[in-house]
Amino acid sequence: MSDHYAVLGVDRDASTEDIKRAYRRLARKLHPDVNPEAAEEFKEVSRAYHVLSTPEKRRAYDLGGDPNGTGGGFGPGFGFSDIFETFFAGAGGGARGPVSRQRRGQDALIRLDIDLEQAVFGAERELVVDTAVVCPTCDGSCCRPGTSPARCDVCGGRGQIQRTARSFLGQVMTTSACPACGGYGTVIPDPCLECSGEGRVRTRRTLTIRVPAGVDTGTRIQLGGQGEVGQAGGPPGDLYVEIAERPHEVFTRRGDDLHCTMIVPMTAAALGTSLDLETLDGDRSIDVRPGTQPGEVQTLRGLGVTHLRSGGRGDLHLHLDVATPTRLDDEQTELLRSLATLRGEERPAGRMAAANPSVFSKLRDRFAGR
Repeated sequence: MSDHYAVLGVDRDASTEDIKRAYRRLARKLHPDVNPEAAEEFKEVSRAYHVLSTPEKRRAYDLGGDPNGTGGGFGPGFGFSDIFETFFAGAGGGARGPVSRQRRGQDALIRLDIDLEQAVFGAERELVVDTAVVCPTCDGSCCRPGTSPARCDVCGGRGQIQRTARSFLGQVMTTSACPACGGYGTVIPDPCLECSGEGRVRTRRTLTIRVPAGVDTGTRIQLGGQGEVGQAGGPPGDLYVEIAERPHEVFTRRGDDLHCTMIVPMTAAALGTSLDLETLDGDRSIDVRPGTQPGEVQTLRGLGVTHLRSGGRGDLHLHLDVATPTRLDDEQTELLRSLATLRGEERPAGRMAAANPSVFSKLRDRFAGR
């Protein structure tokens, strides 16, 4: 019996990547298309790689020495699980013939950064995804073109082996997955060089995704069947796109409402005026009433974010801030002094505002012109 580690020229603690690199190096040197006289040596290298490249097969090989051996008695791989498997196999548990080599691919998650405008109205975006696809050379068969999987000589294509072992219950017949073929019933004597017998390769591809209106940071969009292709060309998993909304320089989002602040001059706040506000839906005319105070809010209905799961949109809340001039020339200073004299405010005593003013006090101050 040959030592699979020695055949590949790697240590027994070699990683999966080390084993794959060793196989590729030897395959390029010994492949029948390159070196016809090394066909038998290439098959031996392929058998070694077939066992050591799969964790389950490698574990069985390390425990039992030779994955083709049947053994008997209490070997390194025998334990209570074998006994339980024997009892429950007849009731529907345990191995039941060869299993499919194909496996469903993993789901994938990627992040997509979008602008506020795209969150409000929706958009189409292109994504570049680094993922696993079906190997174009072997079309997922895992075999070199022109070859096919071979029936496993150890289990005869059944994908499972039986052995008799002695236990405290007496002699029992255990059934387990074949360590030589991993339970598939077939082996790959001549793996595809492009994918190293995996049936899939990694590549980049571009997807077009529709971002629905109303998404927010943390929203996940599921794209069925757009994830990684599974082993041996198995069905792909799903792709999940997680939304991350970039901060906007003007608008702040709170749920489906938008908030922004407009600074108006003191004179405009006192006399009233009309201003233009640039919203996401275009310009809107805003009336600033005479006597507007700092912190007052005007609400523009239906100019917020689209509701994700229902019709309509949120609101846009405009916060007004009054700017007090800090630099005045002589003429402006004199005019303000005259205004203060007219209003009797040359030396205002000031007054403390109530912590929680009542509605009636607010109305009283409004009518009093304060």
